[in-house]
Amino acid sequence: MLQKLRDKTSGWIAGTVLGLLTIPFAFFGMEQYITQSNATWAAQVEVPPQWWPEAPHWWPASMLWQREEIGADEFRTQFEQARQRERAAQGDAFDSRAFSTPEKKREVLEQMVGQRLMDIMAERSGVAVGDAQVRAEIQSIPAFQVNGKFDPQQYQLVLASQVPQRSPKEFEQLVRDDLQRTLIPVALSETAFATDSQLQRVLRLVGETRDVAFATMPAPEPDTGAVGAAEIQAWYDAHKAAFRAPETVQFEYVEIDGRNLQPAPASDEVLRQRYAAEKMRFSQPEQRLVSHILVAVPADADAAAKARAKAEAERVLAQARAPGADFAALAREHSDDTGSAASGGDLGWVTPEGMVPEPFSKALFAMAPGTVAGPVETESGWHVIQLREVKPGAGMPFEDVRAQLAQEQLEADRERMFNEVTGKLVDQVYRNPNSLTSAAASAGLPVQRSGTLVRGAGGAGVEGNAAVQRAAFSEALVQDGTVSDPIELGPMHSVLIRVVAHEPERQRPLSEVATQVIAAVRKDRAAKAAAREAEAMVAAVRGGKSLDEVATARQLSATSVPALPRGMPMPTAEANEAFFAAPHPEGGKPSAGKVVLDDGRIVVFAVSKVTPGDATQANEQQRKSLAAQMAGIAGNADVEGVVRQLRQRARIEVAEDRL
Repeated sequence: MLQKLRDKTSGWIAGTVLGLLTIPFAFFGMEQYITQSNATWAAQVEVPPQWWPEAPHWWPASMLWQREEIGADEFRTQFEQARQRERAAQGDAFDSRAFSTPEKKREVLEQMVGQRLMDIMAERSGVAVGDAQVRAEIQSIPAFQVNGKFDPQQYQLVLASQVPQRSPKEFEQLVRDDLQRTLIPVALSETAFATDSQLQRVLRLVGETRDVAFATMPAPEPDTGAVGAAEIQAWYDAHKAAFRAPETVQFEYVEIDGRNLQPAPASDEVLRQRYAAEKMRFSQPEQRLVSHILVAVPADADAAAKARAKAEAERVLAQARAPGADFAALAREHSDDTGSAASGGDLGWVTPEGMVPEPFSKALFAMAPGTVAGPVETESGWHVIQLREVKPGAGMPFEDVRAQLAQEQLEADRERMFNEVTGKLVDQVYRNPNSLTSAAASAGLPVQRSGTLVRGAGGAGVEGNAAVQRAAFSEALVQDGTVSDPIELGPMHSVLIRVVAHEPERQRPLSEVATQVIAAVRKDRAAKAAAREAEAMVAAVRGGKSLDEVATARQLSATSVPALPRGMPMPTAEANEAFFAAPHPEGGKPSAGKVVLDDGRIVVFAVSKVTPGDATQANEQQRKSLAAQMAGIAGNADVEGVVRQLRQRARIEVAEDRL
């Protein structure tokens, strides 16, 4: 039997069939081998190749798609920055837990996806940002200026103080990337405009006034009638979510705050050692005052075009070296650098680590003062360089920086003490993970106790920290009763916690909340009765009665406001919005309606006349301002449309478990 099977599978037909079957298995196996990896991305963005926009995503065509990843660490950094911006904006009202919802995380991630798509679009469109644009952007940043003018030394100091530190080249690349990403959206926004007819229509709407009469019904008193058992049960069954007791915890904690640690002042010997080790920090680099003339070379220029540009630069160089030559006048006439040509090619003071390309810097710092050199080639083209003045570097003596060194050493010693105290606490916790008492005693710190913390509620101090709340309600700490790892509250500020009491979320029985249910039923009755009364008033006005007559019959007073402007909060902003949302009156009858305010009051109103705004009353400045606002809105809509179109062509995969 085996021999027969061998004979049947040894012919050329069987070999061909087996070969054809082997190909897909081999390729699919190869695909799995190629693509397998330990994924760490939060989102993955894939777009078809530019030359084949309709390329399918099935393998092997999918290998042609461009793939960009948004790393989980990158997302967490962006999300934390968004959290800090929101915290700064809201102050004490900021709710960290409410901000950390899955919806908010997706919102931040979607913004990052949109940015990544714009990066791809800019790259494919050949968008490039020149050195002059980068230099102008950096010089405009206030943090790098002294007395309103860019200062190279200030630039170096600010970069050195950032966390993490960045070199000028790294920061310039960040600025270049950001400019490249925003160039297309900015260009789209700037091309948007508002037509004259649109402007006229908006001016008429903005300036519109309405003749309004309104009467305000007071917030209804709660109903006092009897509430039957069936009604109580029905309300409770329909609103069970309103009668749940939230999950709560209490915890004890030990707080380590580096600000409260006071190390001994450092001796002069220690400070001098620090000064010697970091002497370069206290040295002002050499600065050179430079002007230049740029003969630009397009990025796609051929060899002949480059040669012509070089010849032009050499001709300008010869003119600049001629006796009595005016370099500034030559720059204004010949330079292609729009950022400096008008000022005679002035680039200001430049340091060795300044904002000029490396070939430019190398040539500049090899020159003697008062000389002209070149042509020097960079990615922008050919430069003719004039060195006008040299300011030698200088070091600051120890005595001038002693106070700064002492403060820095104090902070370093404080950080060391903080780490030692934290380490001692952690060591003791490892020995006895179910108690904070002995660990706190070993570090000389008190054990404190929180109040009752409600899941989802805010708080102050330690209790209001989002990381502390996450730990306090975590399954591990709640069930095991162990001490947490150190939770960072801020720089050199941590806390260790242990849950001492926990109440899970539960449905409160009707017997426990019967009084609240009855109050809710009565409040609902009163609100519905007031709404019916307001509807009756509206119906009476629509039937031909005046609002004053209808209000007087109910012992209310009506207020008439002729020519009420849009946006005036009379009697409230919500009421004004309702007045201007009402239909125009027709057939000589007023347009009546009602609006329920947040405090339970009901405003019944009647609009008797609508007067469009007079567009001719707006002055030129107002028209320009409004047109700019409308163009901005239209531009933003254009940008959103572009991003939407990019999304439709892209495949976006999100790793929810890494957010």
